[in-house]
Amino acid sequence: MPSGLRSPPTPRSAAPSPRPTFDTDLLRAYVRKLLQTTLQTATWPDPRERDRVKAWMKEIGERVKERMLEIQPRGFKYIVMTQINENLGQGGRADMCCHWEDSDAVAQEVFHNDSLICICVAFAIRTV
Repeated sequence: MPSGLRSPPTPRSAAPSPRPTFDTDLLRAYVRKLLQTTLQTATWPDPRERDRVKAWMKEIGERVKERMLEIQPRGFKYIVMTQINENLGQGGRADMCCHWEDSDAVAQEVFHNDSLICICVAFAIRTV
């Protein structure tokens, strides 16, 4: 074979991957319930009380990460992003996807009430 030429790529197998997978449906249901119970009666605070928003975001992020570790304790790195904004009648939408490997996963939920909008996005990235 002449130098610099490569053989044609091998097609991917249709067989399921032996790599561990992350159950995003289980996590998504948990996040939906968590956001509802945590923020259902919450209102956007006055400027001097904005630390409450930071506390909500931190609590949600930590609890989602804990749940991810319960679902799949090994083989993944976890990233959780939580954002809370005042609801002034604007729309809210979150779209994230991951295209790294078949076993990587993303789960996202949007919660809103008359006062605020919360977007929570959680990534499970396979390490093994």
